[in-house]
Amino acid sequence: MSMHQPAFLRSAARCSMAFLAAAFVLLVSPAADATNIERTLSPGGIEIWLVRDVTVPLIAVDFAFRGGAAQDPADKLGVGSMVLDLLDEGAGDLDANAFHELMECKAIELRFHIGRDHIRGTLRTLKENQDEAFELLRLSLTAPQFEANAIERIRAQVMSELQHQTMTPSNIASRTWWDTAFPGHPYARQVNGTLETVPRITADDLRAYARRVFARDTLKVAVVGDIDAATAGRLIDSTFGSLPAKAELLPVPSATPQGLGRRIVFDLDVPQTSVTFGGSGIAPDDPDFMAAYIVNHIFGGGSLSSRLFREVREKRGLAYGISDRLVWLDQTAVMIGGTAVRADATGEAIDVIDDQVRKMAMDGPTAEELTKAKTYLKGSFELELDSSTKIASQLVTMQLDQLGIDYIEHRSALIDAVTLADTKRVAKRMLDGGLLYTVVGRSKDITSKRAER
Repeated sequence: MSMHQPAFLRSAARCSMAFLAAAFVLLVSPAADATNIERTLSPGGIEIWLVRDVTVPLIAVDFAFRGGAAQDPADKLGVGSMVLDLLDEGAGDLDANAFHELMECKAIELRFHIGRDHIRGTLRTLKENQDEAFELLRLSLTAPQFEANAIERIRAQVMSELQHQTMTPSNIASRTWWDTAFPGHPYARQVNGTLETVPRITADDLRAYARRVFARDTLKVAVVGDIDAATAGRLIDSTFGSLPAKAELLPVPSATPQGLGRRIVFDLDVPQTSVTFGGSGIAPDDPDFMAAYIVNHIFGGGSLSSRLFREVREKRGLAYGISDRLVWLDQTAVMIGGTAVRADATGEAIDVIDDQVRKMAMDGPTAEELTKAKTYLKGSFELELDSSTKIASQLVTMQLDQLGIDYIEHRSALIDAVTLADTKRVAKRMLDGGLLYTVVGRSKDITSKRAER
C-alpha cells in the first residue's frame, strides 16, 4: 500500500507532541518474560521467535541477514555499509523528508547495523502504529530509492569519517590488527570501506548488493511485545515476504588468526599510545565455548574485575582502562582487546599483558576466580534482558549462534557445569600461542618484532 498520504503528515507541533508521548511509553516499558519464547511460522513460512508482553502497547523487532562487509566486492569496499545508510533516505514513493517525518510523527524507531558477516536491523513501534511501522520497514528493504543526491550526501559523510580515521590511533591499530591477522581475507576489510573504494560505488552497486543479500533463506527474526502470533505472522510476511527466496552470497573461506607473537609499531605524534591485542578465540558451537567465555571474563572481559584491569590499571596505573572480548564470526573466532597508555609506559604495559597471558595459559584461573566469574555471569545476564529491545536482540543472536531456543533457560546450568579443570585446559588452548599486538603512538620503549614462537 502507498503511505504517502496527507493523513500521515502532521504539523510539526503535533508531531512533536505525539513523539514525546510515545517516547515516554518506549522508555518506561518493562521487560517481558524472556524465557517464554514461542517458535512460530508465518503463513509464508518465515520462522519467528516471539515473546508476548501485553503490559505495554509496544512492539520490538530484531532481524538479521547473512552478508555484511564480507560480501562487498573487493574493488567496492563499503558498499554494504552505504546501502544501510541509505535505506531510510527515501523508499517507495516517500522521499527522505517524508520518510523521516513519518517516523517522527509515529514515534517509529528504525535502525540498521552492518558487521563482517551479518546485517542487523531493529524496529520499535507502538502497537497502534504497527501497520505503518512494518510498512516503512518493508519499503526500506524492498524499494529503497538510492537517489543521487542522497548517495552523494552519504558518500561525503563516509569519506569525512574515513579521513578522520586515518589519523585516529585506535582505528589505525584496529585496522592493522585485522589486516595482519587475516591477510587477504574478507575479514581484513574495513566495514565502512576505504578512501579509494567508496568514491567508486554507484547506485547500481547499491542495488546489486541489496538484491544479493536481502533474502528470506538467511533471515532471522524475533518479535517481542503486545502482539499475538497470527498478527506477527501477517506483519512479518507483509514486510519480508516479497524478498528473494535465496541470497546470492560470495563464499567466505575459513580462517585462523595469523601473526601471533608479533608486535607491529607505528610512530604517531599523539598524547596517548593505542594498543590493540588479540589471539585465537572459541566459537559458540565449540564444546569448550562456555569455559572459554568464563576464562575470557577472568582474563580481560570482566572489566573492573579482570586480571588485565587489576594488573595494568589498579596496580601500576599504566592505563585508564583495558579490556577484551570474544568475537566469533562465521568462519573464525578471536579474542581481541585494547587499551590506551602513556607513551613512556607502552612497553611496560605490553610486558604486563604478556606476563598475564603466560600465567593464564600455564596455570589457568584460580578456584576463587572461577566461583566469582560464575556468580557474576549468571547475575549480569539479567541486565541483557531488561527491555523488549534487548530481548529481541538476544533472541536473534541466539538464532545466529545456533544456541537453541532454550538457551536462556539452561544458560546458568551450562555455566555451573564448567569445572576448574575445564578452564585450565581451555586457557592453554586459547592463550598458549600468544597474542598479536598493533601499537600506534609515540612508543619510544617498544619496537616491532616478528613472532618468537
